[in-house]
Amino acid sequence: MNSNGPAMLNDARYRIADSSLIFSPALVLFREILDDNLEEMIRIAGHASRLRPHSKTHKMSAITKIELDKGIVKHKAATFAEAEMLAKAGAKDICLAYNPVGPNVRRAVEFVSKFPGVVFTVTADDPFQAAELGKAMDAAGQTVGMLLDLDVGQHRTGIAIGDPAARLYRQIATTRGLRAEGFHAYDGHVHQPSLDERNESVTGIWPALRAFRDALVREGLTVPRIVAGGTPSFSLYARIDDPSVELSPGTCVLNDAGYTNAYRDLKFQPAAILFTRVVSRPTADRVTVDLGTKSVATDSPVGNRVVFPAIPDAVHVAHNEEHLVLQTSRAAEFKPGDELFGVPRHICPTVALHKEAHVISDGKLIDRWDVTARDRQLTI
Repeated sequence: MNSNGPAMLNDARYRIADSSLIFSPALVLFREILDDNLEEMIRIAGHASRLRPHSKTHKMSAITKIELDKGIVKHKAATFAEAEMLAKAGAKDICLAYNPVGPNVRRAVEFVSKFPGVVFTVTADDPFQAAELGKAMDAAGQTVGMLLDLDVGQHRTGIAIGDPAARLYRQIATTRGLRAEGFHAYDGHVHQPSLDERNESVTGIWPALRAFRDALVREGLTVPRIVAGGTPSFSLYARIDDPSVELSPGTCVLNDAGYTNAYRDLKFQPAAILFTRVVSRPTADRVTVDLGTKSVATDSPVGNRVVFPAIPDAVHVAHNEEHLVLQTSRAAEFKPGDELFGVPRHICPTVALHKEAHVISDGKLIDRWDVTARDRQLTI
């Protein structure tokens, strides 16, 4: 393949000796770099037992099994498809960090019935929602764990720490069909590039969480865990000496251009990269590749969705379903059929656009891993 792409990544492991069997655009996963990212995640946590990584980033049974082999036994999901993927891969402790409503109440009952060996936990931030799930579980003769979803500053979901939150936790603890399992305290608003600023946010959040937990424990309630810390902040929660803290990074398992650029203190590399080919040279300063909007996440503005290490001056002038048009002073260096690596700005939704990942080790295509949970439903 065109040697410029991997060389610009400053790591010889970013290479494919024979790409003839890879249709483009494709998601390629570099096995050794994935291992390095997982080991670094464990190192930061201090021990694999402190981790509850979020599967929404990779959505793959194969990666789940690798995590389990490394001693990561607690896992987190955002959809029932991800939860089912985790369970079928062998995970025995799964948190669905999402409030079940509508048909998902029935699906929660079906999940605990289908996977009786799994410790399954969901979240709630509303008394009615908690009551409805408890009623459904009790009617089926089942029990599900429930985390109180606390709003610690993102204002996306959750209930603020205070008397209403305490009342809701008491309700969860006394509702048939439910088990009070602690707090979910996702801090998605903590994403400052400065480590000191992120640390200031975390040290502002933690005392309130601890005091709220301690007050409920004094009442005689159990608060077994506090699930906190996404990729930008989990290294800071890891400094907290409290056995209840479970760290839930996600993006760092595969990493992406957005996190690599924003968080220089985190030593993760992009393990999943997009493989694309030049399909046209429409003008003297333009190169068109087959990396359209169906292949890379579009939640960032046009021009900020993918980085091409081999063409650092590339300007994205058009992005359509099957084409990405790049303007570059180096256009003359490329011809149709040439290959490039693109590092997605946001890997999590990018992975969901691909049916499989092409696994590369020592420059060779060694496997293809299904993106098992890219759909909303598997069997449940």
